[in-house]
Amino acid sequence: MEYQDYYQTLGVPRGASQADIKKAFRKLAREHHPDKKPGDKDAERRFKAVNEAHAVLSDPDKRKKYDRLGKDWEAYARAGVDPAAAGDPFAGGPFGFRTDGPPGQRVRYEFRTSSGDAGGFSDFFRVFFGGDAEPMAETGGPGRGRRATGGATFDDILAEMGLNQAGATRGSGRTAADARPTIRQPTAEAVADISLEEAYHGTTRRVEVDGRRLDVTIPRGAEDGTKIRLSGQGPNGGDLVVRTRVRPHAVFTRRGADLERDLAISLGEALLGAEVPVSTLKGKVLLRIPPGTQNGHRFRLKGQGMPHLRGDGYGDLYAKARVVLPTKVEGKAAEAARAFVEALDQPDPRTTN
Repeated sequence: MEYQDYYQTLGVPRGASQADIKKAFRKLAREHHPDKKPGDKDAERRFKAVNEAHAVLSDPDKRKKYDRLGKDWEAYARAGVDPAAAGDPFAGGPFGFRTDGPPGQRVRYEFRTSSGDAGGFSDFFRVFFGGDAEPMAETGGPGRGRRATGGATFDDILAEMGLNQAGATRGSGRTAADARPTIRQPTAEAVADISLEEAYHGTTRRVEVDGRRLDVTIPRGAEDGTKIRLSGQGPNGGDLVVRTRVRPHAVFTRRGADLERDLAISLGEALLGAEVPVSTLKGKVLLRIPPGTQNGHRFRLKGQGMPHLRGDGYGDLYAKARVVLPTKVEGKAAEAARAFVEALDQPDPRTTN
């Protein structure tokens, strides 16, 4: 993977000031902007390289990391150290997310670049700054997170020049709909851990991106991998995708919209039948156990499963009978058991046809 010399890309010395970097970027962005050279693939690649160099050198945190590791970044990778996290346990994201939320409501951020030739930074950028690392950052609580800060954004500077990233020139009579997209912003992905109860009832998660707090609604029936896309709410105007991860439950096992659980019943209940309470995510219901219920028998409780993510109604709950036998049988209980077995006259269960 080729080392990217961002100073050379912008044509500035390593000790250049932020003003010098901004000035160089303005000049090169104007020179190579797709509006100036429509259809010129070399200009488009150069424009993206200038954008990438500016994204790093205009951000004090990323520039410091870039200067510290320099061309030795590959040595960190060979040593098993992620260049994106070297020396900074909270670093790793190309845009930097602020963490937010109490323990137990953790949101892990990942970075996904837009697909296609028109978007995304170089492989060097993604490896060096954790573009494809997982996780990038993890929430821990108010005030614990860190967020990269820098000067004017790429959009701000282009706006000053009368340009935008879609390749449209302001004041030229062209609308955004007429503009030919040339740069696709990266998509950020947040992984939200939720409980099964939260998936059942629906919940919200708060994330903070670029200083903006977003309350994300997670719908009822959310599954592992359910994605909620927030268009334009990601870093630098890209999309933010919140992907749910449902934590395992101590009682219930999920199979799509259906739930499964074990149901302990006594020997007497299995033999003679009974009505027993069963806990569901809706609350407790009574289940009739018929006489002679076998160990492992599955009872279907219709509509007691998860809400359907798409559409109305609920799945079912399947309760698997687990007959709990007494561990000590003696005295009168032993005598009664022997009399019961003799009176039952049950065939040998090991006899096969």
